[in-house]
Amino acid sequence: MEKFPVISLEKINGNERKATMEQIKDACENWGFFELVNHGIEPEFMDTVERLTKEHYRKVMEQRFKELVESKGLEAVQTEVSDMDWESTFHLRHLPVSNISEVPDLHDDYRKVMKEFALKLEKLAEELLDLLCENLGLEKGYLKNAFYGSRGPTFGTKVSNYPPCPKPDLIKGLRAHTDAGGIILLFQDDKVSGLQLLKDGQWIDVPPMRHSIVVNIGDQLEVITNGKYKSVLHRVIAQTDGTRMSIASFYNPGSDAVIYPAPTLVEKEAEEKNQVYPKFVFEDYMKLYTTVKFQPKEPRFEAMKAVEANVVLGPIATA
Repeated sequence: MEKFPVISLEKINGNERKATMEQIKDACENWGFFELVNHGIEPEFMDTVERLTKEHYRKVMEQRFKELVESKGLEAVQTEVSDMDWESTFHLRHLPVSNISEVPDLHDDYRKVMKEFALKLEKLAEELLDLLCENLGLEKGYLKNAFYGSRGPTFGTKVSNYPPCPKPDLIKGLRAHTDAGGIILLFQDDKVSGLQLLKDGQWIDVPPMRHSIVVNIGDQLEVITNGKYKSVLHRVIAQTDGTRMSIASFYNPGSDAVIYPAPTLVEKEAEEKNQVYPKFVFEDYMKLYTTVKFQPKEPRFEAMKAVEANVVLGPIATA
């Protein structure tokens, strides 16, 4: 079996740049996922993020989750649960406007650390987008600009904990899906596993690794690259022991950004066969995605194509 791609950014500006860029290219084209080490975020700082996140779960979230499980009778289920996930989560928004000061029950130290972590991740996401531009033959800044909209990108974090589950065969930690957005950066537990991706029809573990950042491609990059890079189905398998921490940060287009394939990446053959991804406003895609997140992505793209055709043919197009 192929080995999951682990890429070090340590020498990206040195004599091993070419080899590193080739690794990133291969991972984007063949996996849609890779694990970054030596990415520039200090290990000691990541330890602090992890410690405070786990403390927050124990003090604030754990009891609530137990009460939810009890109220829904989840510990006694006998058949597969297909309409919910075994996870305890909360969300932070960083861009275009942060809501971190308004999220209840966060300790001041934790707020401060998560703000700082978001800044570091935003910088890393933008560096990665430029490396992708280089590999794709797009001008530097193309992907960031494509995401920009009128107010800049949308950037947010989903903080999740996956507590021990008595029936992991019947309840998923998180059901299989692709991510709707742009580029996703994940800081995951290095002791408790559970994240898997689908490759060549097989579920493959994304290995827990200390101080790494797991990167994956979202639907919007699939559209902009016209399918050269693809978003990949992934899921979280609940475990019977240990609580798995997951901090996933989503660097996405602005809500009014118009997303469409980069003209230089649309090959003539694809145009002739009408194999070109749709053009749409990101907010419209998200409205659809939230209703069909756990269904295949292809019908989402088809639905956006239908909307695009209406826009082209409708009277507004000439205004």
